[in-house]
Amino acid sequence: MKEAPNTAHKHKLIEYANGPSLEEINGTVEVPKGKGFWRTLFAYSGPGALVAVGYMDPGNWSTSITGGQNFGYLLMSIILISSLIAMLLQNMAAKLGIVSRMDLAQAIRARTSKTLGIILWIMTEFAIMATDIAEVIGAAIALYLLFHIPLVIAVFLTVLDVLVLLLLTKIGFRKIEAIVVCLILVILLVFVYQVALSNPDWAAIIKGTIPAAGAVATHPEVGGMTPLSGALGIIGATVMPHNLYLHSAISQTRKIDHEDEEDVATAVRFSQWDSNIQLGFAFIVNSLLLIMGVAVFKSGAVKDPSFFGLFEALSDTSTLSNGVLITVAKSGVLSILFAVALLASGQNSTITGTLTGQVIMEGFVHMRMPLWARRLVTRLISVIPVLICVMMTGKLNQVDQHEALNNLMNNSQVFLAFALPFSMLPLLMLTDSKAEMGQRFKNSTWVKICGWISVIGLTFLNLLNLPKSFTDFLGDKPSADAVLKAHIGAYISIALILALLVWCLIDLYHGNQRLAKHQAEVTKEYHAQEAK
Repeated sequence: MKEAPNTAHKHKLIEYANGPSLEEINGTVEVPKGKGFWRTLFAYSGPGALVAVGYMDPGNWSTSITGGQNFGYLLMSIILISSLIAMLLQNMAAKLGIVSRMDLAQAIRARTSKTLGIILWIMTEFAIMATDIAEVIGAAIALYLLFHIPLVIAVFLTVLDVLVLLLLTKIGFRKIEAIVVCLILVILLVFVYQVALSNPDWAAIIKGTIPAAGAVATHPEVGGMTPLSGALGIIGATVMPHNLYLHSAISQTRKIDHEDEEDVATAVRFSQWDSNIQLGFAFIVNSLLLIMGVAVFKSGAVKDPSFFGLFEALSDTSTLSNGVLITVAKSGVLSILFAVALLASGQNSTITGTLTGQVIMEGFVHMRMPLWARRLVTRLISVIPVLICVMMTGKLNQVDQHEALNNLMNNSQVFLAFALPFSMLPLLMLTDSKAEMGQRFKNSTWVKICGWISVIGLTFLNLLNLPKSFTDFLGDKPSADAVLKAHIGAYISIALILALLVWCLIDLYHGNQRLAKHQAEVTKEYHAQEAK
């Protein structure tokens, strides 16, 4: 009589979930004990690669290349600073998962109200879908460029990556990590090859990594971009909210003894090594993209920063900077490699986006779906605006259609500005807490200082950019009245974000106080028992 309900429950599409984060892979990867540094690091390597994918997804490409085209190596320092902030935040996320044995969504939900949890879940779902739109556009365009598949059909084909995900779920998490690393290497090698042929000015590149006031100046304006708007675009495309949720979950895939504080400390240390190394590769890829804009193409030669425009520019000898590049471009290799890297980037993001969606659904609202169903729902929703855009612009000339797709991808990223503060600030508060992390693992003073500077700075810049983001939805030549309404909408959104943020921080503070009080009572009771 008791078996039947359980059997039926297993076949439900949506199930109740309040167990370990990503339970099917939690604690499944064996790690060696007492072995050398390199062998231990290899065992812990992998989660950082899945996280690094988000820092080199298709949403980053046109921003970095256009920034290089317009301002040379000036914005290299922005890429460096963004990468360092990303390393800091991802290290906190991995540490939270390992020490608290909760992912970020679970930890926030445990310390806040159910209502707030639902609001944050919906907000983060929109951010994931916004990222997925960029992946749909990138993958569809790559299929079109490589195989000449019509865009409408290519967009539909991106839904079939759910079959790839189904296959991956059968082969084990360690193999998924290996596949992601291979795809990252494809992207890296493509851009290393193209930049090496361009023979860039390395002294100017190194000089560009030194922060300068000009990198955040409001002038000059080139092609509608200022250094400040270029910097905000790079920052917005670099630090992604969903990566923090993902890392706090997949850092728990290693099998460790949580009763042994030294074993936990080892896991934290090697997870941070893994994260920093993989994000170092992401920094190199993003730097290569900016260098491409400066050294591969002639200054101002790329008029169309969309993926179509970049593909064509890599096969157009009149846009390239030197004879070696021109010779290789004639064979079509440069443009084909670019499209291959674009396809690899989209497939990588498919894997990580699906896992993140599962993490936030389980953590915030305690619901679980099979990974294939989760992917199918998210992808189908993300495909709708892309299909509408492709069909509405089908009768326009190619340049206008390409521009419309590029604008859709860039404008969809506005949802990241809404979601980012609600992942960063809770993460910082949770990892600053002695009650949550213990004395040994709570953030050190310098991490706390750097963390608050980074989080407040990123939140300010994201909100500062919202009026422009709202105006971008209006097209190229909006009326003054439309711009005013867009700005009013942006300022109302900012007020709502700040109010919700205050609510979140108050809830987290009280939740932390309750936890500290409970721990004090348990300790007091323990000592009383010892005294007897």
